[in-house]
Amino acid sequence: MLKTCASVLLCPRALTCTRCFSFRTATGGDSVRPLEGVRVLDLTRVLAGPFATMILGDLGAEVIKVERPGAGDDTRSWGPPFVGTESAYFLSVNRNKKSIAVDLKHPKGVRIITELAAVSDVLVENYLPGKLEQMGLGFTQLSAVNPALIYCSISACLTHIAANYLNAGKEARRWGTAHQSIVPYQGFKTRDGYIVVAAGNDKQFVKVCQVVGLGELAHDPEYTTNQLRVQHRTQLIDTLSTRFLEENTSDWLRRFEGSGVPVGPINSIQDVFSDTQVKHNGLIQEMTHPTAGPISVPGPAVRYSSFQPGGPTPPPLIGQHTTQVLRHTLSYTADVIRELLACGAVAQSGEI
Repeated sequence: MLKTCASVLLCPRALTCTRCFSFRTATGGDSVRPLEGVRVLDLTRVLAGPFATMILGDLGAEVIKVERPGAGDDTRSWGPPFVGTESAYFLSVNRNKKSIAVDLKHPKGVRIITELAAVSDVLVENYLPGKLEQMGLGFTQLSAVNPALIYCSISACLTHIAANYLNAGKEARRWGTAHQSIVPYQGFKTRDGYIVVAAGNDKQFVKVCQVVGLGELAHDPEYTTNQLRVQHRTQLIDTLSTRFLEENTSDWLRRFEGSGVPVGPINSIQDVFSDTQVKHNGLIQEMTHPTAGPISVPGPAVRYSSFQPGGPTPPPLIGQHTTQVLRHTLSYTADVIRELLACGAVAQSGEI
């Protein structure tokens, strides 16, 4: 949920803000990352939020991740596997960020976040609805100190499932790899693995029948439209499943090549990272973490033709940048920072 009229990827003060980014083409000088100069205040935890803010960091934004003193993001303890003392889960979605440890239950901690919001362009959060408002950090409170702030709240959204219920009273159920409203559109076991076949229209269904050598299915009156195939899902899927078991995945992929039907193997993780396309596109990033040492994570999900992502900074330690942000972003004096550390409103890790 985006609570502003401004674009989420464009600083609303772009015409007046001296630290905002500028675009350059690949031939127009040094490469500048698209979000260079944009400051993002990151109040997210776990997966969806941190992944979203990591993408903004990949694109050049300054991302200030706010964590609880002591425990930090919940995913720091989600393991094994761990790399040193860091969970692989946390390492996977938190590169290119600064970490500050702030106690949001402490009045001085709330004041720090309010002051950071005043000098930020974007705030992203995934708290329970209403929780930040109770702390004095909701959209209404923070927009009062920074009317141009883009305030983004992340929550789960399953639009087509919601629409099915709201318009047809149809309760959701588990479908595995299958699609509730399209048949066949799912994974099938082959002789040596799995393949996904997605016949999104009647023409593609006819082609599936031809490729698998079951052309008579295309003319069966129970399967001539998608609506009929959904109604007779069980018997159709049973027939197709039996056929797919008769050959290897690679054989099926060759048969479907050029057919116009979306198909693909279900790869193991080892298969994914052994794929020549993954290697060619440089989708694995390597970096050195201050305590975990050398680590590898999947690279940026968004690519631009006009710039290449630079060397990433590793996921931060809890509160690794607390003092730095207070000093350089909010201009706090050394005495004030010492007082905040002493009263527990903030915390600083040993690595700076």
